[in-house]
Amino acid sequence: MIKKNSPNAIKLIKYYKFINYNLIYNNKAINRYKKDNLEISADKTVSLERLRKSINEIKNCSLKNNATNMVFSDGNPKSKIMLLGEAPGFNEDQEGLPFVGRAGALLDKMLASINLDRKNVYISNIINYRPPENRRPTDEEIKRYLPFLEKHIEIINPKILVLLGSTAMNALIGSEVVISKVRGNWIEKKFGKCKTSIIVTFHPAFLMRQPAQKKMAWIDLKMIRDKKAKLKI
Repeated sequence: MIKKNSPNAIKLIKYYKFINYNLIYNNKAINRYKKDNLEISADKTVSLERLRKSINEIKNCSLKNNATNMVFSDGNPKSKIMLLGEAPGFNEDQEGLPFVGRAGALLDKMLASINLDRKNVYISNIINYRPPENRRPTDEEIKRYLPFLEKHIEIINPKILVLLGSTAMNALIGSEVVISKVRGNWIEKKFGKCKTSIIVTFHPAFLMRQPAQKKMAWIDLKMIRDKKAKLKI
């Protein structure tokens, strides 16, 4: 038996502290995170705070280093409807909330058209920090944040998952998928213990550039409305 204050015990304690530190994050492109930090608590608030902390502790990330704020989420964590966009823009980076600019105003109108608002949905992005000049996140950046995103979905445990735009779609369904081929359809997918129905529709920013596509987005919105009624959520 090793005595509590013996030199061997002190060395052992230092060793385990070293191991624990390196299990949280290393300096490689893909972060290793401590499993305990991402275990799902019965209280979603606790689990989400753990996840937020894990994302905030990411090392060697140029997105994080150049951003003003982390953009984690908005809305109701208890909602069974989750929406995911691409990444924060300038306004979102300044305020620390997703979809607060012009695209956010359009999203609010889209939700209102099917009797929803931010109080009864949950909104986030696949990337939590603004890419410079609002560019599309790189494949490497998406890969880096994907474990956190999948855990985020598992914590919220939505019955309906709405992917806004091709970037969110490609991150969670596959890079070879084309939005025109999959929108208007339901896709069943699991994220850990979460089983959810995914629907893909156009990003509000795209609809601002291509207003003629709003009629197709309206079809998707009606499908969400009908699915919500069917699931009684």
